[in-house]
Order: sequence, then structure tokens, then C-alpha cells
Amino acid sequence: MKALVLPQHGGLEQLILDNEKTKPSVQPGHVVIRVGASAFNYHDVFTVQGMPGITIPLPVVPGLDLAGTIENIGEDVSGWNVGDRVLVNPLKPGVGLMGEMADGGMAEYALVDARQLIALPDTVTLEQAAALPVAYGTAHRMLITHNTIKAGDRVLILGASGGVGTACVVLAKHLGAEVIACAGSDEKAAALLKLGADHVVNYREQDFARWAIGKYGKPQRRTYEGGVDVIINFTGGETWRPSLKCLKRGGTLLVCGATAGYDPKEDLRYIWSFELNIKGSNSFYEDDLTALIAMVAEGQITPLIDRVLPLEQAVDGLRLIQDREVLGKVVVTP
Repeated sequence: MKALVLPQHGGLEQLILDNEKTKPSVQPGHVVIRVGASAFNYHDVFTVQGMPGITIPLPVVPGLDLAGTIENIGEDVSGWNVGDRVLVNPLKPGVGLMGEMADGGMAEYALVDARQLIALPDTVTLEQAAALPVAYGTAHRMLITHNTIKAGDRVLILGASGGVGTACVVLAKHLGAEVIACAGSDEKAAALLKLGADHVVNYREQDFARWAIGKYGKPQRRTYEGGVDVIINFTGGETWRPSLKCLKRGGTLLVCGATAGYDPKEDLRYIWSFELNIKGSNSFYEDDLTALIAMVAEGQITPLIDRVLPLEQAVDGLRLIQDREVLGKVVVTP
């Protein structure tokens, strides 16, 4: 079978297209999936580069998110039939993330633990399904499962043009929030307006904290006036302290990652003076994914897909994510 393979860590040039990789054989408790669609995340960039403290068994097929049809069923698997359309929860029990600790979705076939399977209705395409787990699952848990946003809230989203960012825009608007989306170019800002954002800020040209204070007023220590209600910050780094500055009294800073640095400069004075809430959210669970599938099936949300590529162009797609040149998800159809 054809598969994208990472034999050793380094740059994206380490990824190779193997046209003769052995097709996985079915095992007890598992199924073999014919992969219809697999989506990249920035996590795949980290997998290629190598992450401190994490030993990845190489070679490995990347791709955390995948959806497809069941090709073969192993012993001790019940409730599933050959031909069933499924989304795969990337977390393989007892192993870790597919695409990192086990072969993932950037191949024509994948071996999947039956406990990872989630049924897909016919109204959800394989491309839509593959766009959901990491990005939309993370956003769903952070915004909806944790019940952190309500209708009318002013919600400022940093890194709004990426997979998790656009998912946050979509879900925050679904919840009735007033959304301020921050992006690194006027083109991305314009696209986020079309996606549903109420306001956009090009952070390369404007300080987002100053923009928020200019728009809504300076946060007050003894009243709940000024500032924004919620900031979604999964970048960290130099964006952390400015985020604290423009949160209203009693406001919430949501964090699910730290792509620009995990040890930012802190200023505790803002946290106690304005009674701020710092809320962490880690990953996603099956209930997040089943809820998202239902939302897509019912037409409540549509995951934003920047482009769909064949496996032969998968590295180009990951390079676009690495260079932050996409809006939404990059999906590959092996």
C-alpha cells in the first residue's frame, strides 16, 4: 500500500512516500480501516521534528485524524460490519496517539482498535469527519464541555486562522458570542469575517490588547465594565501578559496549548486585581467527538477545510501548516 512515512526526526524533508509499505493485518480486537480521509494538525509538525521527553517509535506513519470504512474485522469484535463508515478517536488504548505512538492516517489502510471507532451518519462526509478530532474536539471540550462561553460574551481568539482557532470561531458563534478573531494577515482576517467573526485584528499591525481596550474600554477593578469576557490563548509566549491586560474583571483566559512558548512572562497583579479565571483544557474525549458529529449531521456547524490533497501532495500540505499559510484544516485523501 501507499503510505507517508517518517523514518527519522528532522525537517519535513524526512517524510517519504512509500509505495510498497506492507498493508496491516487484522488482529484480535481490531479492525483494518480503508482510510478515506486524514487531516493534519500542527502536532504533526512537532512529531516530525521530535519532542523533548517523548520517544516516538520510528518509522511511523503520521496523521492523528482519520475516517474511512471498515475493510476487515478481527476476532472478539462485535457491533461492527465490513463497509461501516467510521471516525477514529486518535487515542489508541494502551498505546497512545495514532500518528505518533502508532501508525496513523496518512496511508491507504490503518489498523485500529475497535474501541476507537465512532459510527458516522451518511450526512457527514469522510473529509468533514477527519477534520474534527484534534482541532474541533479540543475546541468543543474547551468551550462547550467546560461550559465557558455563553451567549453575548465578548470572546477574543488568538491564532484564529489555524485548525483549533477556526474551530473556536465556529463554536463560539454557534454559542451566540461576539467573536474577535486575531490573525497574522489581512487576507486571513477577511476570511475569518466570512467565517462569522464579528471583528478581526491583524496582530502583526495592531496590538490586540490595545485594540480590545480601545473598543470596549479599560477593565475596571471595582466594576465589571470594560475589556472582554473570554480570551482563548493556546499560543502562550509573548501573548500571555497582554491577554491578562484586556480581560474584564471576572473574565476567563482559556488555554489548551502553548505553540509560542510554555513559560511566558507572568503578571500576577492582573489575576488578583481583576479576579481573573485561568481555565485549562486538555485534549478531548469520545463524548466531544460524538457531539460534534451530531452537530455536523444536523447542519449546526460545518468544519472549515482549507484544501483537500492526494497523498502524493501531503508533505506540501503539512508545510503550509508549518508556515501558517492555511485557514482551517488540510485534509488528505489516501
